[in-house]
Amino acid sequence: MKKVGIIGVGKCLPKKVLTNADLAKMVDTSDEWIITRTGIKERRLVAKNEATSDLAAGAAKMALENACLEPVDIDLIIVATVTPDMSFPSAACFLQNSIGAKNAVCFDVSAACAGFVYAISIAQQFITSGAYKNALVVGAEVLSGVTDWKDRNTCVLFGDGAGAVVLSEVKSGGILSIYLGSDGSKADLLKISAGGSRHPASHETVDNRLHYIKMQGNELFKIAVTTMSHAAQTVLKNAGLECKDVDLVIPHQANLRIIMTMAKKLGLSMEKVYLNIERYGNMSSASTAVALCEAVNEGRVKRGDIILLDTFGAGLVWGACVIKW
Repeated sequence: MKKVGIIGVGKCLPKKVLTNADLAKMVDTSDEWIITRTGIKERRLVAKNEATSDLAAGAAKMALENACLEPVDIDLIIVATVTPDMSFPSAACFLQNSIGAKNAVCFDVSAACAGFVYAISIAQQFITSGAYKNALVVGAEVLSGVTDWKDRNTCVLFGDGAGAVVLSEVKSGGILSIYLGSDGSKADLLKISAGGSRHPASHETVDNRLHYIKMQGNELFKIAVTTMSHAAQTVLKNAGLECKDVDLVIPHQANLRIIMTMAKKLGLSMEKVYLNIERYGNMSSASTAVALCEAVNEGRVKRGDIILLDTFGAGLVWGACVIKW
């Protein structure tokens, strides 16, 4: 089988910073309350008229430059997002037009916070089969548009951003194993109720604030720790590895306490866990993508390193990926 690896990384974060102090002026909260419960100090928000595909384009251009490829070299674009520019066309099609990747097949993947790993898995299979050569995978979100800024339990958590990778055939290393999972029976724990076919937009859905993220945080915390730990152990086992073989874990950046508890359960030192949650909060599918880009740019990832991506989100869905860099 062909070996598929990441040959370029990129990111794009909005310029506007929303701090905990800013939030304390909007809802009944405080910097101490937010940091203690989440580990978040600030998050980024898009400017007016800035959409998901705009962030995706910024990240994609950086990833292409890093991979030493031109947009026309890309023949597959997958954007992982739950906040596309609009229901259709896809954010991937807008991205294609924006960067001039005229030869690419384009589509979106909706798998919430695990979307980036899901999209990597799909792209890997297309390249392995020989259908496509170079794939651009982007995790991009504008969660500020679906955040209820009157709900102090959720508005402190989310931010906007995008991260991108270019996948292609490599001679050595690359993706060693991917593990995906879903449990639709717990869909009500994290959702946006309105805007789809079940509850189309109406005066009633707007008045009842049903177009915003609703979350049962306490229940999700326990499930996230257990599921992410299991996903990490499973994907490593499938790759013939153990936790001690991992050089760096890049988990979904949802809550610092979840990440710390998961690391402890796996017997991993926090020195082996990459964190950027304090700067960006939870960016859903963009979180792991941005963190991977930053880890590479900061020199935390070196050739030959074993990297573990570990994600969990609404659906419920989860995905883990082991990469030999």
